[in-house]
Amino acid sequence: MRFIFIDRVTEIESGKRICGVKTFPLSEAYLKGHYSKAPLIPGSILIEAMSQITGWLVVYTYRCEIFCAISMIRNAKLPTDLRAGAMVELHGELVDTSKNWSQCRAWVKREGKEIASAERLLFPHFKEKSPDEAIQSYRDVGWIEPQWDWEVS
Repeated sequence: MRFIFIDRVTEIESGKRICGVKTFPLSEAYLKGHYSKAPLIPGSILIEAMSQITGWLVVYTYRCEIFCAISMIRNAKLPTDLRAGAMVELHGELVDTSKNWSQCRAWVKREGKEIASAERLLFPHFKEKSPDEAIQSYRDVGWIEPQWDWEVS
């Protein structure tokens, strides 16, 4: 991924739910030269953040033995006034899963209020060729913590 829209995963429960945070500083590359003095965060960035947080829940649930890519988003609601500098909470739930796909829902909160959501995100599964390397790369960015509900050697 060129842009990662999760600063930190704060909670994760395999097969159930995930929470994380993201701050949108004015220094983000996608904001340079496109906006005036009070840049707005594009809705597509929040869609990507919701996709990333729920996609990570799917990968984590399958212990990094698969990777996934978003294939469908339904019923997305996005704010029109989220400004650079905002910090948001990203939330996701695994609604259903099988060997070949997972369905999630996601929402974004700012200061305790829901500001964005997607009712249905679908992720097809693909076999990860090197789960151990994937685990290490996720540890390197802080997305796997030792206190979470499964240990990796």
